[in-house]
Amino acid sequence: MESAADPQAPGAERRVFWTAAAVTVVLDLITKLVAEATLLRTPGISVLGDWFQLRLVYNQGAAFGLHVGPYSRWIFFGVALIAVFVLTRMSQGAPAGDRFRQLALGLVAGGAAGNLIDRLRSARGVVDFLDVGVGTVRWPTFNIADIAVSCGAIALAISLWREDARHRPEPESASAA
Repeated sequence: MESAADPQAPGAERRVFWTAAAVTVVLDLITKLVAEATLLRTPGISVLGDWFQLRLVYNQGAAFGLHVGPYSRWIFFGVALIAVFVLTRMSQGAPAGDRFRQLALGLVAGGAAGNLIDRLRSARGVVDFLDVGVGTVRWPTFNIADIAVSCGAIALAISLWREDARHRPEPESASAA
């Protein structure tokens, strides 16, 4: 009989998915609440000079300020909801033992859920507060959920590439001919 603490037990990999998603959502929500409470009445807080600042911005669009009109909130809410559902299904169908894939999927799902929660919490949009750049050359302001989505997407690409490389047939050597 396998115990719940056994990392080889069925479902152990899925705990990685759910833990990554839950930790991402909690950290994202806490940092957004703190950002709103502390940055609402300031033009921003310099952390590392002009290069890294904390600055409160509400983003009604999607990544990089992508906006699709007056219904952006609900369109992106729907897209995020579908993404969380698809990522959960991908987690269920992931190869047994692939904890790295579960982590990647959990990070993306948690990040999508974190921004989805913001769309429900407020019509003002998603809370962004991490501002990086030099002078007027700035990266779009982002948050913990965005970091999780980006890191998770990169990890997922690596996981899929590794799986593809494992299943690729070995090239025949020239001496076999």
